[in-house]
Formats: sequence, structure tokens, C-alpha cells
Amino acid sequence: MSMFEKFAAHNFQHTCDQLAKQDKDISAILKAHGYPPMWTRPNTYETLVHIILEQQVSLASALAALKKLQEKTGGITPRKILALSDDTLKACYVSRQKAAYIRALAETIRSRRLKLTALEQMPDEEVRSRLTEIKGIGNWTADVYLMFVLQRADIFPIGDLAAVNALKRAKNLDRDTSREQLLEIAGRWSPYRTVATMILWHHYLSSPFRSRFQIRKGK
Repeated sequence: MSMFEKFAAHNFQHTCDQLAKQDKDISAILKAHGYPPMWTRPNTYETLVHIILEQQVSLASALAALKKLQEKTGGITPRKILALSDDTLKACYVSRQKAAYIRALAETIRSRRLKLTALEQMPDEEVRSRLTEIKGIGNWTADVYLMFVLQRADIFPIGDLAAVNALKRAKNLDRDTSREQLLEIAGRWSPYRTVATMILWHHYLSSPFRSRFQIRKGK
């Protein structure tokens, strides 16, 4: 492990096995559905645009908007996004609010106030602080970036309803279980809460119950 407790392909399944040994519900998910994918994304502006597009909508809707932007730009970069008009962004299924967010991010990167590669060497909370200074980026977006891009091993995204609902179902918890109780349960998986969350997402996506919940997330 690095100084930031990362996970990688060579230790991902082993970490899943370790979690299963200490948690019978995690073990049951792995027995039912196998290992989860090791979801990762490159450290690029386009990736952060994708995560912003995923805020509070279904994953399919966000992907449709991303593909439209890719088609329009030939490759999503700060310069190309800043050159697009409001009408063009709207035609790419990007709401006025999210257009403001991805433009704010583009300006921050173009002005070099944010260097994505520099985030790779920062502790989790410093990464979170740098990102949440930008309009439209909150804790959920920072969590997903830390998990998918930087592969930090010990993140539980409490603002992610898919993860929360999967946790409630796996542990047979009441629907109104408090945030504090959920964080306490997730804390038992430290220092591998990210991997546990990926197991929960795998459970969510592999189970019939997912149709009862819309995958929506916070900012």
C-alpha cells in the first residue's frame, strides 16, 4: 500500500476476501454475485465532467450527455467546453446548472489554480478541500473522484443512495436508519471502505431490488 492507502488490480480481490472474512454480509454478497468490477477512471478533466454529469441523475442519463459532449468536441477539454454556447450545451443534455459547473471547473484548470496531477500526491482531505472550493463540486463528487480516479481505499460515500440502499438491504436495516448509524457500520470496514462500497454497488446492480430505487446522488 502507498502512504495514501490505495487499492490496485494486484490486491483488489484479496482485499475483498479480507472484508468477507470479517463481515458475513459482505461474504454473502461475494458468494451470490462474485467479485465486483474494480471501477477506475483516468485523472482527466473529462472524468470530472462525467462525475458532475452523474450528480442527481441516473447513470444512463449522465452517460448519454457525456457521449453527446464527446461527439460535439471530439474530446472533452477545458478549452473546448469553454468554446461551447449555452444552446450547444443544452443540445448535449447538459442543464444550465451543470453547464455552469463544468465551465467553472474548466476555468479553474485552465488558469492552473487546479492541477489534477498534483492531487495524486495529496492526502484525502486536502484533495476534498481543493475540489470542493470549485462551484458545483461537493462531497459526493469528491468521494467518487477519490475512489475511482485516485483509488483511495478508505472512502464511504454517504451521499450515494445506491451504496446506502445496498448497505441497508445487506444488513437488513430499517429504511430510516440514521446517517450516523450508517457511517458507524461502514467504519468497521476501515481501512478498506472503498472496496466494501464497490461490493455494495455490485450487490445493488446485480439484484432485482435495484429497480425499486432510482440511482441518484448528491453533489
